[in-house]
Amino acid sequence: MRSGAKIGIITGVSIAVLAGGGYGAYSLMGGSDSSSGDKKPRTVVAEPPTADQAANGAKDFLAAWSSGDIAKAASLTDDPAAATTALTAFKDQVKPSALTLTPAGPATPQAFASATGTPTPAKPTGAASATPSAGATAGATESPSATASGPTGVLMGFKARAEFAGTSRVWDYNGFLGVVKMSDNTPAVHWAPSVIHPHLSGNETIATQQVFAPPSTVVDRNGKALQGASLTPALMATLQDNARKLLPPDPNKDQDAGSAVVITDPAGKTAADKLFTIVEPKPGKPFKVTIDNTLQAAAEKAMTDLGGKQGSIVAVEPSTGQVLAFANAPATGQNRAFTGLLAPGSTMKIVTSTALLEAGLTPDSNVACPEKSSNPVAIPNDFPGAFPDYTLQKDFMVSCNTAFINQGLTSLKPETLSGTAKDVYGIGLEWKTGLPNADGKIPATPGSKDEQAMNYIGQGKVQMNPLAIASITATVQSGAFKQPILVAGLPQQQAARQISPDVAAKLRAMMNATAVSGTASQVMAGITDNAGAKTGSAEVQGASTTNSWFTAFRGNLAVAAEVQGGGHGVDAAGPAVASLLKSGNK
Repeated sequence: MRSGAKIGIITGVSIAVLAGGGYGAYSLMGGSDSSSGDKKPRTVVAEPPTADQAANGAKDFLAAWSSGDIAKAASLTDDPAAATTALTAFKDQVKPSALTLTPAGPATPQAFASATGTPTPAKPTGAASATPSAGATAGATESPSATASGPTGVLMGFKARAEFAGTSRVWDYNGFLGVVKMSDNTPAVHWAPSVIHPHLSGNETIATQQVFAPPSTVVDRNGKALQGASLTPALMATLQDNARKLLPPDPNKDQDAGSAVVITDPAGKTAADKLFTIVEPKPGKPFKVTIDNTLQAAAEKAMTDLGGKQGSIVAVEPSTGQVLAFANAPATGQNRAFTGLLAPGSTMKIVTSTALLEAGLTPDSNVACPEKSSNPVAIPNDFPGAFPDYTLQKDFMVSCNTAFINQGLTSLKPETLSGTAKDVYGIGLEWKTGLPNADGKIPATPGSKDEQAMNYIGQGKVQMNPLAIASITATVQSGAFKQPILVAGLPQQQAARQISPDVAAKLRAMMNATAVSGTASQVMAGITDNAGAKTGSAEVQGASTTNSWFTAFRGNLAVAAEVQGGGHGVDAAGPAVASLLKSGNK
């Protein structure tokens, strides 16, 4: 069934021609014997036309339309104004070089229902409804809307053949129109958009337009056929559609275009309906995405290795922002790598550290690590003891919650964290990656000291996904925010400012120390050259096990992963990220 098809159009012998208010709701001006020149209203009556009247009404209308006499054809309908506009639009927008319309006699409701893609009406009676539908074609005003108890009429069929200049192809289709009886005892074609074509309804338009062949295949950045269970056909179809809308126009695309008669919905609520191809387009070119098959295979395996736990992973190229891989567990569920929103735990300390370094601290600044934080609802670490001599870098390496909370409350304004995330890392900007994605969220104005404290350690109302965290890590590695994209050339949002080279270098050093001898050292062993990492574990209300987070960079590759109920960062997300870093960006 065609999307948006007309349903319930044919109802017994009733035809819907009037706006609410009865048969006299609208009328046409007919002839008069009066010498004064006054004209009586010419209205549709309840009595159906005779078989001869219906046949003659259809024949005369079709003859006028096919000859190009639009004014005469429109005058033979019950709505000349709407018919004139619609028939003119067909002539100007479809542009047939010749049009042959041949009466085919009375038609059945079943035949009309089949042509329109609507359910066959129940219990059809002897005379069919004259209305296929009410509404307007391209540029037409909408015909009077339907009422359930209109006058009776006769449904007639016709054969249409349209020819086009420059091609020997002809377009043949079966048409339908309804004939009603007017008050002057003459027949009239009841006007509806579907008189033009059975598929046309409402405010849809019909026109000859350029068409292009779909891409021959989807390929990775190296031109190889794309592979990956998480890269579902639905996601790839969405990506192609969005790319067509977002990419700048191709100056050479007309060379590949064909032409076709197409019905479109200006509101975009229904898919375009290609009725007839006039000129075949050239074969489609491969659709290239930024995914790297080798990294994608590693990402898929990393998710499979979770043993049934839910999770996701994203790999980004820091120098370009191109997404090199993403995978989900389960592969065919939500694309949580892009649209999930979860507390990121201590991976958020990358952003908190950025704000503290910009506030004047250094990695060597003394930032004590007490057992509990100073905010009203004190928060502990997940390890025992107090360490008054720790530096900011050491706090980062061991992921000391209390140090980041206390120093954040001392050195930063409540709105600083969200401002840094947006202005430096692009969090909260409207990314157009090619696929739907959820923006990271950090409360701009925390409602209390406790909420502010939770923000600094990636808990509370802070929400992220692996795409956002991978992008943050990529920004640290390259020193500049490059909005993630899945197709080269897509527009990329610009951050308000770049992170300073000094702060970026300090962050890379802190992340490298974490990878070498901090909480990430276990999974980063052997891959610490030109690399850095940050672990995270996020508590979830009602869950006995924390969510596992891990992010890292190595060379021109940044990766982030989350595993629901995975425990500490190194327990589940860490091995997943490390497996991609070992594959590398080659």
